[in-house]
Amino acid sequence: MPLLDTPAMQAFRRQVLNPHKLRLFMLRKLPLAWLAGLRLVALTPEAATVTIRYKYLTQNPFRSIYFAALAMAAELASGLQAMLHTQGGGPVSMLVVGLQAEFTKKAVGLIAFTCPDGAAIAQAIAESRATGEGRTVVCASTGRDEAGDVVAVFRVTWSFKAKP
Repeated sequence: MPLLDTPAMQAFRRQVLNPHKLRLFMLRKLPLAWLAGLRLVALTPEAATVTIRYKYLTQNPFRSIYFAALAMAAELASGLQAMLHTQGGGPVSMLVVGLQAEFTKKAVGLIAFTCPDGAAIAQAIAESRATGEGRTVVCASTGRDEAGDVVAVFRVTWSFKAKP
């Protein structure tokens, strides 16, 4: 079943998919993401994809992308999707309450993190708005290199609570 795509969600998506507006947002609210050069390449109600490139500011001493830079890209993929699903309803607090990571390959070049958990996020936010109680969701962000090989999987646990 396709997820609801409201006019408020469409307006938010237009804002963040504009590279200049997203860079300005990151410069003001997420300066490390701006410095690292994170890019949003896709955002739908179902999934989001964020890229990070191996470069001077994202490197580690082992000639790959530093794990914290990878975590930032993985979290942003799930976080932008969560922000998308909070549009148009009452205000919702969102907070990362847990993070797990698995690294399977050296991260070099362009890495794309995709989080396909829009349905679970939308359901948790809807339940929190309906009950006033907090809900948590574990979102999996999978990072793939340019060859399509998985380099890392991050499981970001988000907590959502509707504000009264």
